[in-house]
Amino acid sequence: MITLLDYGAGNVRSVRNAIRMLGYEVQNVCNPEDILNAEKLIFPGVGSFGLVMDRLAKDGFVEPLRERIRRNKPMLGICIALQAFFEGSDESPGVPGLGIIPGMVEKFSEPGLSIPQIGWNGISLLKQSPLFEGYNGEKLYFVHSYRAVQNSDNQDWVLTTTTYGGEFISAVEKGNITAFQFHPEKSGKAGLNILKNFLGGSQEISRISRAVSQDTQPTKLAKRIIACLDVRSNDAGDLVVTKGDQYDVREEGEVRNLGMPVDLARRYYEEGADEITFLNITGFRDFPLQDQPMLEVLKRTSENVFVPLTIGGGIKSFTATDGRKYSALDVATEYFRSGADKISIGSDAVYEVENYLATGKKTGESSIEQISIVYGAQAVVISVDPRRVYVDTPEATQHATLTTAYPGPNGERYCWYQCTVKGGREGRDVDVVQLTTVCELLGAGEILLNCIDRDGTNSGFDLELIRMVKDVVGIPVIASSGAGNAEHFVDVFCKTRADAALAAGIFHRHEVAISEVKECVAAAGVEVR
Repeated sequence: MITLLDYGAGNVRSVRNAIRMLGYEVQNVCNPEDILNAEKLIFPGVGSFGLVMDRLAKDGFVEPLRERIRRNKPMLGICIALQAFFEGSDESPGVPGLGIIPGMVEKFSEPGLSIPQIGWNGISLLKQSPLFEGYNGEKLYFVHSYRAVQNSDNQDWVLTTTTYGGEFISAVEKGNITAFQFHPEKSGKAGLNILKNFLGGSQEISRISRAVSQDTQPTKLAKRIIACLDVRSNDAGDLVVTKGDQYDVREEGEVRNLGMPVDLARRYYEEGADEITFLNITGFRDFPLQDQPMLEVLKRTSENVFVPLTIGGGIKSFTATDGRKYSALDVATEYFRSGADKISIGSDAVYEVENYLATGKKTGESSIEQISIVYGAQAVVISVDPRRVYVDTPEATQHATLTTAYPGPNGERYCWYQCTVKGGREGRDVDVVQLTTVCELLGAGEILLNCIDRDGTNSGFDLELIRMVKDVVGIPVIASSGAGNAEHFVDVFCKTRADAALAAGIFHRHEVAISEVKECVAAAGVEVR
């Protein structure tokens, strides 16, 4: 029996599903005594350092956790749980950690890094550990803005390091106590094998770790290849995966049906997709918490898909038919508990940016701020749907323009990117630079950068748009819209600083395989998983 410390934050369902898939039963911690009495304890962590420590203190879990560690009883921490082992974090000044490991957790600060680090990176083993038996150097999934670094006081704890800007601690271990900065439950087969080693390891003999006598090389973060599933109800009321041409999903009057969402997600996981994104493209018309089929898709997908899942559509505040009010945080929480790792905000982000531009102030009440404060910036993706607006001169508009290599219909050499809402049907007086920079300021951790002009054209990503956004934000950017072949992925990674690239239709229709994309990108010298 495996005991899970589920304190109500983030996607714990995936950890639970991974444990069950590996053949073990799982139960939740119900009181402080369960922490001490559990045979094996898993402490998953999602959210900000301060909120996690506050919740642990409120539930009376801090001292039992410290005592369990002192007793050397088998325990595995994941992500923020590793950071909680330290004395404190720059993320939440003045909030004490468990204080088990000397040192403070610091924010990534090296110039040129996209922060958070989101994606697949390697590890350098400094000791041999039973948990890494069968590990063959595969990349593992990281998502974090803060990191711990090794020093002379904590060296005896350090199990692995990883390079992102500088070197940081990616795993610690002493005796039967282990913690990872990466997510084994989101790291595919390699991560599941590491988790299996913990679940099946001996209870009676403490681990013996010994130094590895070899030089370690800097690890490299991979560029991500993401499969996107646009999900909506067809005319018969069934949830299907569809794809439009410039957001028109109908063909001969019927909604295009390219497959069932759970089945396609499983296929892409097995084919090597680094992440899977679900966009509920009718979400803006529905009450999200009454959209049980979409929640069911997440729950069923997370049972067999062990890479990150993003869900978008309808992440906003609303009032239900019974008059009850729900915040965007309520909606996001339900999605996280159903299996999502990140949520994507679309139209609502545009409205929130308009409010910010009108007042110049953060309210703390926007959906971006609410969700970021509780779950961390890495959990908030902004899905941007811009279209080109051509002008004769930069002075013809107050919006940020670029000189384009693709002139407009009347030979215009300048354009700006107008942000849209409601599935691209309505343009707003907000440009893509305003939107992305304000969203980053409000707490977003990633940009999903679509392009209406390129959607469904198979003509390649809009590289000018991607460069424009990467020049003004410090968070990761996912390139989307326009991919027609594997070479287009090479272009976007070699000619822009995009952190990831996403496609939909070409994968759904078997025109290009994910493996073909990765082979082509790797052949061009780009790091992939």
